[in-house]
Amino acid sequence: QTQLVESGGGLVQAGGSLRLSCAASGWILSINDMGWYRQAPGKQRELVARISSGGRTNYADSVKGRFTISRDNAKNTVYLQMNSLKPEDTAVYYCNADVRTSDLRRSDYWGQGTQVTVSS
Repeated sequence: QTQLVESGGGLVQAGGSLRLSCAASGWILSINDMGWYRQAPGKQRELVARISSGGRTNYADSVKGRFTISRDNAKNTVYLQMNSLKPEDTAVYYCNADVRTSDLRRSDYWGQGTQVTVSS
């Protein structure tokens, strides 16, 4: 069984910081891209940041310069460091991973989601 377990969400004041973590576990052979998405009330789910197995990154324009995505391949874990948080960053954040399991199947896995709330 393969799953993604997220942690690090919470309530912070504007200008504060949070670090989200997402660890993949199970019968994992390899992981290609990992990333973070978010969905705010009344809006569609959007890409926040993605990172390839080799460390190439991609960010939404709205978070560029404030958020940093990183990964530890040995731990099958992806992180999202969020600095200078704004109220508009309030959303449910979802971890995503492109995983090849030991039976050679390739699947797109999602975490359950973690709430990030930024107060004014």
